[in-house]
Amino acid sequence: MTSALSLTLDLESVDFAKGGGTVPVVVQDCETHAVLMVAYADREALEKTLFTGRAHFRSRTRGLWEKGATSGHYLDVVELALDCDRDTILYRVKPHGPTCHTGATTCFGEPTTDVLHALEQTIHARKVAAPSSETPSYTQRLLADRNLRMKKIGEEAAELILALADEDRERTAEEAADVLYHVMVALEANGVPMSEVRAVLAKRAVGNK
Repeated sequence: MTSALSLTLDLESVDFAKGGGTVPVVVQDCETHAVLMVAYADREALEKTLFTGRAHFRSRTRGLWEKGATSGHYLDVVELALDCDRDTILYRVKPHGPTCHTGATTCFGEPTTDVLHALEQTIHARKVAAPSSETPSYTQRLLADRNLRMKKIGEEAAELILALADEDRERTAEEAADVLYHVMVALEANGVPMSEVRAVLAKRAVGNK
C-alpha cells in the first residue's frame, strides 16, 4: 500500500491486542498543538489513514469512518506517532474547520489562544488582502518592501540589546515583542511558516536534553 504525503507507521509494531483490536488515537493540531479529539482506530482505519492522508477511525456504532465525510471538516494527517507502550497513536493534523460536532474548535472546548499562531494568521491575512484604503497598513508596507523589513529587524534588535543592557524588564519585553513581530513578517514574506521554526526548536530541545 502506498502511503499519502509520505506518512509512515509500522503497523506490525502496534499492539492492537490490549484494546481488543483497536487503539486510542489522540488527534493534535500540528500548528497550535491543541488536542482536538480522541477516538479509536483498528488496523484497517490506520491503513486508510496512511493511504488517503485523512484521518480515519473505527467505532462500535459507526464502523470504519472518515472524519469530515459528512461535515466537510476533514483532518489532513501530516504525521503519525506510536507511543512508548505501542498501544496509542498520535495523529498530528491540519484541520479543515472545527473538529467537534458542536462547532467548537476541539471536543474539549475552545483551546487557549496561541498568540504567535494568531499573529501569524493576522500577518498572512494582511499579505493576501488588498489594502482597505489608498494607504496600506504597516504590516502590508513591510511585506511589500524587503529593504524596510531588513532595516526594521536590525533597528528593533538594537533596541532590544539596549533594553537588556539597561536591565529594564518592561522595555525588554516590549522590544522582544517588536523583534518577534518583525521577524514573523519577514518569515511570511519569504514563505516560511512558523511551524518550520517550531520544528527546528523542537529538535534542538530534544538534542539538548
